[in-house]
Amino acid sequence: MNKQVIALLIPLLALCIPVAAIVMHGLQKLARLRLEEARVRAGGADPGSQAELAGLQQEVAELRDELAQVHERLDFTERVLSQSRDTERVQNRLNP
Repeated sequence: MNKQVIALLIPLLALCIPVAAIVMHGLQKLARLRLEEARVRAGGADPGSQAELAGLQQEVAELRDELAQVHERLDFTERVLSQSRDTERVQNRLNP
């Protein structure tokens, strides 16, 4: 091989090695992520994750209950306000 070709290939090879390492690292992280996702879908997550998931589910249920109570209070307030407005309208019509 010609010395000029070898001199050109050495820097190219030196640049390709880090790029290949970065690409391989990214692919490895992607494979781990997909594997972990498959474990979670299959229900094979570690006990710490299961406990955390159960805690989050309980918190969501509590938030839903609290939101339902807020809706009930809002509905009650709207009914009270509409009744008072209706009463004012009737009084205004009776007393022109």
